[in-house]
Amino acid sequence: MTRVSTYGNYQSALLDLMSAQSRAEMAQKKVNTHKNATDLVGFGRGSETVSALKSSQTRIQSFIDTNKAVAARLETQDLAMDRVADAATAARQVLADAIAAGRMDALMGSLESLFMEAQDGLNMKHQGKYLFSGGAVDRAPVDLPDIPGQPGATMMAKLAALPDENAAFRNDQLKQSSWLDENVSMNTGFLADAMGAELFAIFRDIQLAHEAAPLEGQMTDAQKAFLTTQMGRFEAAAKGVVELQAANGGMQNRVDRLLESQEARKISVDTILAGKTDANMAEAVVELEMAQIALQASAQVISQLRQVSLLDYLR
Repeated sequence: MTRVSTYGNYQSALLDLMSAQSRAEMAQKKVNTHKNATDLVGFGRGSETVSALKSSQTRIQSFIDTNKAVAARLETQDLAMDRVADAATAARQVLADAIAAGRMDALMGSLESLFMEAQDGLNMKHQGKYLFSGGAVDRAPVDLPDIPGQPGATMMAKLAALPDENAAFRNDQLKQSSWLDENVSMNTGFLADAMGAELFAIFRDIQLAHEAAPLEGQMTDAQKAFLTTQMGRFEAAAKGVVELQAANGGMQNRVDRLLESQEARKISVDTILAGKTDANMAEAVVELEMAQIALQASAQVISQLRQVSLLDYLR
């Protein structure tokens, strides 16, 4: 005798339907995300490898971001140093032209302009922070206070009013350092006083000489000898800044090489990780289609069971 158990058949078909729905959902996620799984649990035994690769990927990307930020800072430092060195070189040329002409017409005005250019270079900012202030990045490294009772004093006059050229600098002695790779740390900062003190001393001495005996009009032999000496000092100061600029350039080259190496490593890790996590889309589409067919079949079985009645067997 054939037993009729509608409830048992219906329960079995319902379980098949739920299983088919689960497989269809997983297949759909794989197609949508192009990944074999959306969390580590889905990778089973390979989860530790995937986790390690992702950790390495994140660490390398962090170093890449740091190196790019440092590279941008070094590039801005190069521009600032170039400005200071150009000011020193141009100041030497101004003195040379005056000595050749034997006259000092507009000499102090030209030097004042170049001094301000050097000051602007030392006070240059990068992303809103002063480059050469050391750790005091929110404070201008060069600050010349006003002279009481002389509101119209020039910047060189303000410098000459200080006890010495070092009093013009407010940077601290903390140089910026950055971790560029696993075992690579680099001091990438420069300080305003180390770069500009010698240059400021020359401008200050010229201003003091001007206040003692105006550097205007026809040049005397004593003034010629004095300015000739300052020419040599300007040349030495410019050379000193260029040497710092060369050191900055050396760091730029090293950062560029590190970036190339890190980007190559990241591509390698990305490729290995993709092999572990990326889905084979051809297989994923086939799985989705098969799951959808199974889902439709299960739904059809349930639909048919709902129409089954004992009367069908009694007829």
